[in-house]
Amino acid sequence: MVTGHGRLEHTLRVWLPVGFFLVLALLPFYWMAIASLKPNSELYSASVNSLIVYHPTLKHYADLLSETGFLLWTWNTMLVSVVATAISLVLGVMLAYPLARMRFAGAGLIAMTVAAIYLVPQPLLFLPLADVINRLGLGNTLTSVMLTYPTMLVPFSAWLLLGYFKTVPKELEEAARIDGASRLQTMRRIFLPLCTPGFISAGIFAFTLSQNEFLYALIFLTKTSVRTVPVGVIAELIRGDVFYWGQLMAGALLGSIPVALIYSFFVEHYVAGLTSGSVKA
Repeated sequence: MVTGHGRLEHTLRVWLPVGFFLVLALLPFYWMAIASLKPNSELYSASVNSLIVYHPTLKHYADLLSETGFLLWTWNTMLVSVVATAISLVLGVMLAYPLARMRFAGAGLIAMTVAAIYLVPQPLLFLPLADVINRLGLGNTLTSVMLTYPTMLVPFSAWLLLGYFKTVPKELEEAARIDGASRLQTMRRIFLPLCTPGFISAGIFAFTLSQNEFLYALIFLTKTSVRTVPVGVIAELIRGDVFYWGQLMAGALLGSIPVALIYSFFVEHYVAGLTSGSVKA
């Protein structure tokens, strides 16, 4: 039987920390939501409580969708993110599989190099990448970021998949090889299907990184028609020292919704479910 003291202790030990971190995590979204719903008279008034909306309005959302290219930026962002993620996963598998499942000289050094490359700051890479993009004549095209994003996504995807590949029992591949399957057939029919949760995890993180990327998009995409959401919102809604906070917060909130939905649905449902299913198998 749980006493009142026990309930209080349980609340303090479990729910108090959980509630604190939940508030901490949701506060930015709440702030974006109320700022995007406030009329300018409340938004720029120092005498009004900043945490409460007294006269909510959707004007900032209407202005964002009608006076800027937000819908086009959203399409560009989704297209670039999907293509860059697909390229990164394919190349990441090609790099991680031999490092995880084959024995050859220098494998450990290559694995360390992959991790080190991921840690290289972007500002050190954009100058040579900009020169390559200009030589190829790809400036102000979505292809430029589709090709440059994998430079940071491939090492990350390979590093993440490398750890997951090592958890798959080698006996499954050995049994398939004994039955006459080639290395490629074993990889395609036995190994890769078991790694679906790892692909989903790597894909979600790669998609999120490419969707939120700012530096390469800022440098390579200067035309409004090819901008992504992070660059388009900043370029169009910050003019000199004038910040259109209502539209900025509306754009930030709308831009975060796809990522939040992907994380809540795919990570919780697919990764947890498929992982437990593969272990049972």
